[in-house]
Amino acid sequence: MLKSSYNRDTEVQGNLILASITQVVVGGLGLIGLILRFVGPLTIAPTISLIGLSLTHVVSDFCDKQWGIALLTVALLILFSNVMNKVQVPVPSFSLKRKCHMTTLPIFQLFPVVLTIAIVWLFSYVLTELEVFPNNSTEPSFQARTDSRLDILYDSSWFQFPLPLPFGMPTFSAAGYMGMLAATLSSIFESVGDYFAASRFSEAPVPPPHAINRGIFIEGFASIISGLMGAGHATTSYSGNIGIIGITKIASRAVFVTAGVLLVLWGVVGKVGAVLALIPDPIVGGTLLLGLGMVASVGISVLQFCELFSTRNITIIGVSFLMGLMIPQWLIENEAIVKTGSAELDQVIKVLFGTASFTGGFIGFMLDNIVPGTEYERGLKRWVEVKGSQQKGDEATLYSFPVLTSILERMRCCGYFPLSPTFTSCRRPRHLNYDVKNENIDLKDVKTV
Repeated sequence: MLKSSYNRDTEVQGNLILASITQVVVGGLGLIGLILRFVGPLTIAPTISLIGLSLTHVVSDFCDKQWGIALLTVALLILFSNVMNKVQVPVPSFSLKRKCHMTTLPIFQLFPVVLTIAIVWLFSYVLTELEVFPNNSTEPSFQARTDSRLDILYDSSWFQFPLPLPFGMPTFSAAGYMGMLAATLSSIFESVGDYFAASRFSEAPVPPPHAINRGIFIEGFASIISGLMGAGHATTSYSGNIGIIGITKIASRAVFVTAGVLLVLWGVVGKVGAVLALIPDPIVGGTLLLGLGMVASVGISVLQFCELFSTRNITIIGVSFLMGLMIPQWLIENEAIVKTGSAELDQVIKVLFGTASFTGGFIGFMLDNIVPGTEYERGLKRWVEVKGSQQKGDEATLYSFPVLTSILERMRCCGYFPLSPTFTSCRRPRHLNYDVKNENIDLKDVKTV
């Protein structure tokens, strides 16, 4: 039995690595950037929104352990991030010029999630000590106790250094690779939606093709490392984190680099990860409820760039959203119906169209490019140009390498490399250029979020 388990683990490892290499190739060749030439608001909106809407059952599973704690979490998050976000709190500070002094910071806007988790976690501890939550582990409310997983803390080691290939040399199979490849393609589609959502939350320019290509490339490279370390799952962008950007209003690269370094360190110190695993499920559910809700809403906000009084657009929106939710659910209930004669192809179809964001985005993409409509009606020009012609300069600095860009500009060959900030061979079509002086519509009438 143990040998069989290890065989499965090595196969998962190998097929994950192989599928991730495919993702690296897709990003390196700029294939996603080519597709973006035909992507508009009617594709991006269902892709982003369905990422959040399709995970309602996950949020519900966390929250139904104790709805009172979950709703308290949501209430405090809303209070801190939307009501008290402008309150300046005096805090001690230090600088070389002023030495020790007092300053004020919008603490509730900067740390709404941390403050909320700390307060509700403490409240749950008090209720646990008062035996308000049941001691019976079979009851759902048991997961609201702060000691429901205390054994994890005791069993975890202080330090653990992961080694590559913990299950032995990876093995490969056609069926396993096709399954992983389908999941990888679905992940790529979701990641593109996540990138656009992150840019909207950050009030940044629309990501250019070379930035999208780099994102897909790096996710594939990180997934190869995941496979080598025996993680059993790929590395990809997480929609909940993008929702946190919307809550905290913090989108600094330095913050995320620091968070990444801390996660690496905490991954080595086992006790830290064990402490984080003790957070009661309802608190996690309440945080996800608001975070994923904001992801869904930012997807809907993208629709402001297209003509919402158009019957064509309303039809595409309705069909893509409804089928994006309906088809994955139908596949779950009728899995045996999918029979193409090839087990590998069956697996690909089930994984791809079992993902709501891929299904809705794919249907929106096909209908938007097949059904006749004007550029203004489809929102192709306003969706990119609404921030004005100065966005081109912002894009050049925001999505480039601060040190290397000047060097790359001197090397003309880099202009043909899809990952380079100087990449020019995958230009937007003429109707997506940044020159707004020939625009016949009044962009002042377009409202922005």
